[in-house]
Amino acid sequence: MSNDAEALAARLLGAGFIAAEEEADELLARAAGDVELLDSLVGRRLTGEPLAWITGSIWFCDLEIRVDPGVYVPRLQSEPLARRAVERLPANGVAIDLCTGAGSIAKTLTMGRPGARVVASDIDERAVACAAANGVEVYRGDLFAPLPRPLEECVDVVVGVVPYVPTPALPLLARDSLAFESLLAYDGGHDGTDTLRRVLTDSTRFLRRGGALLLELGGGQADELGDDLARLGYVDVTVLVDEDDDVRGIETTLEEPS
Repeated sequence: MSNDAEALAARLLGAGFIAAEEEADELLARAAGDVELLDSLVGRRLTGEPLAWITGSIWFCDLEIRVDPGVYVPRLQSEPLARRAVERLPANGVAIDLCTGAGSIAKTLTMGRPGARVVASDIDERAVACAAANGVEVYRGDLFAPLPRPLEECVDVVVGVVPYVPTPALPLLARDSLAFESLLAYDGGHDGTDTLRRVLTDSTRFLRRGGALLLELGGGQADELGDDLARLGYVDVTVLVDEDDDVRGIETTLEEPS
């Protein structure tokens, strides 16, 4: 294959990749003039392998995030959640990023609030290694389980992109997600709220009163969690939507004592 950006973009577009020109530029940059390497990279992409695994990184909130093969690829739809988490984090505060993956949200928090302490967790050893390579203080384990106990009742912000896809909807995921990424990163149980409900409950042990919880979710899940939020003492619940008015997450605050 030649180093012809236009021809490469046309080939990618013909294979169904809608951001063909941008992808062609990234693949050409990664190959750096090596025609054999470029041919190998393009071949991998045509199988549906995530572009970030092939190029080794992705841009998230204006930061270059390393993404190793096998690690959940940060989605641009998660950027508003990350930026809002930065806004809620005091300059010298403490934040937890759950299911951190490559550490994109944790790194965004760290760069946005360099005086704060940001810790993260993930159950996948590849993700933990990748997040650590991105400079994140990360612990391996399920949600809050591996995190230092002294953080309990001291945390200002808990944020996470945890599994929230309903199990029956998993076959509807994009081809590269189904074929390459672990379904553990997506499967949220029958209605998608199994892990979300666990986070709501366990966050009350770590958040200080007045602390913020921000979670990515979709569809009608914000409404489905309403009773749990009220029972656990969360107030000021805001549903976060994108420019198309699609639900993308919730932001809520653990009620302060009266």
